Amino acid sequence: MRFMVIVKADETSEAGIMPSEQLLTDMGKFNEELANAGGMLAGEGLHPTSKGARVKFAAGKTSVIDGPFAETKELVAGFWLWKCKSLDEAIEWLKRAPFEETEVEIRQLFEAEDFGAEFTPELREQEARIREQVTAQENS
Repeated sequence: MRFMVIVKADETSEAGIMPSEQLLTDMGKFNEELANAGGMLAGEGLHPTSKGARVKFAAGKTSVIDGPFAETKELVAGFWLWKCKSLDEAIEWLKRAPFEETEVEIRQLFEAEDFGAEFTPELREQEARIREQVTAQENS
């Protein structure tokens, strides 16, 4: 199973204040342990929303809203993609993360088999081609 682990933003991350050397060291150690166990697929921090935008789709129209965005507790500061056997395993890994004051959300990613018959063989082939293309781009 794959999980997205979503690190919530706070006033510090939204202000663009970088983590301390100690936190970076501790997080590097945690990430290395997770990667060595085969669980880490990706992980990145995000710039504050002042450097971002939202695109809203409504009634056939799109609009762009430039950051920053007001509700800090609803924002994302970073993420991981993990491969774990279960939600319980992902939770156990997360309990070991070197956070002091933050909130983190864990969500399982959909897999092809979760979509049922609507995900036709043609759509499955298309997804496989896209994944191959993305992997090739990452490795080039």
